[in-house]
Amino acid sequence: MSSIYKKLLEIQKHIDSFTKDTRGHGFSYASGSQVLNKIRPIMNEQGLILKQEVLSAENTRIDYTTASGKDKSEILTNAQMLFTWIDTDTGEKDESKFYASGMNGWEQGLGSALTYGERYFLLKFFHVPTDGDDVDSVKKPNSQDLQDSKVDNKRWLEISAPEWKSALGKGSSVADLRKYFKISKANAAEYEKQLKELNNLK
Repeated sequence: MSSIYKKLLEIQKHIDSFTKDTRGHGFSYASGSQVLNKIRPIMNEQGLILKQEVLSAENTRIDYTTASGKDKSEILTNAQMLFTWIDTDTGEKDESKFYASGMNGWEQGLGSALTYGERYFLLKFFHVPTDGDDVDSVKKPNSQDLQDSKVDNKRWLEISAPEWKSALGKGSSVADLRKYFKISKANAAEYEKQLKELNNLK
């Protein structure tokens, strides 16, 4: 086994799981800072650098109405990225292409995509369990869910919600989303577009 893979294995041995320390849009997940703070010290010990590059980025203006009825406009950035592990002792490299999307204010869409991409690349690369971030585990059927379904109290799913990104990563369909959320026709069309683009990259 090459030196770089032995070092990457050492990182994997030390990161079994993370706590859900961040909450947004009624959704709990492990923050990017927690992931980095746990992994980076081991990277330093092993002499590893992770280089992050943007191969391409596409910005799309998204106009939508929030659940409270407020009109809002943001920038959705779809980015193709390249992550390169570099062993500073030997010069060995390991490259991985990755895809990420992020939506935020006009000047922050790309930043959101980069932050999201870095966090999920590390989680997926080291096979850290992320079931809690998947759309199917956000809403588990119970008596309250069944009652909410009867009165149509499901939350509206917005493009900026973490559940949106998690569903894309899992490859969930719009039909899957509608089991747990309400989604507008415009957002359903945008979701299907993003899912198709993601599948084309695989």
